[in-house]
Amino acid sequence: MATALWVRTIRHHKIDRQTTAPCTRENPQEALEEACHQLDLPRPLWLEKNQREWEAFGQTRFLKESFFESVPFDHLEIEYIDPEAKKKRSQDPRNA
Repeated sequence: MATALWVRTIRHHKIDRQTTAPCTRENPQEALEEACHQLDLPRPLWLEKNQREWEAFGQTRFLKESFFESVPFDHLEIEYIDPEAKKKRSQDPRNA
């Protein structure tokens, strides 16, 4: 399995629709455009906040205000999926 962008619309705290698109960590916006096309959604406005979250966590969220058009969901979440990446473990000693 190759790296991918997981895109999901959230409505009433549940995943409403979802898809994946091939993606690199360095350039998620192309994959986001492809995923939005697959889901027949307008492309959200990518702000500095989204860039910071993407760089730090490999995921970000777009609220309704991120779209120029009306959307039928509460927010859109994107997440970078790398099946080869090691899972990070919590450093909290209570989880030992």
